[in-house]
Amino acid sequence: MHKLILTLIKALNALSPIFDLAIRLWVANVFFRSGLVKIQSWDSTLALFAYEYNVPLLAPELAAWLATGVELLFPVLLVVGLGARLSAVVLFAFNIVAATSYPDISAAGIKDHMLWGFILAVVLFHGPGKFAVDHLLRRQYQRYK
Repeated sequence: MHKLILTLIKALNALSPIFDLAIRLWVANVFFRSGLVKIQSWDSTLALFAYEYNVPLLAPELAAWLATGVELLFPVLLVVGLGARLSAVVLFAFNIVAATSYPDISAAGIKDHMLWGFILAVVLFHGPGKFAVDHLLRRQYQRYK
């Protein structure tokens, strides 16, 4: 039994980088697709930010540009694992603003935002894993240190 448990742990450890990549791909896809929707109909996006979303402290047009930029840039960085923890923090904060600035969000929408936040928190606290540019850069840095 002990040998079986050790084998299982070894297998899970071997699969860990694939899981890390999978969760980065999954959550990045959510935000990136949202950014693509915004650029497909820019007039609609501007109208939503002007009349639906209550983004604090920002003019609606600026909020639309910033939101679209965040959703198109940081998911890509998250997927390749370049500045992955920074990307996770930015998307985590963006996720909070998105969830709180839409007054008619449903209970299911809140649950989605919570799930995305938890996944981003895993990347933030655990790191992007071995299949990430950050991991390669860290190995190179340690080699020359």
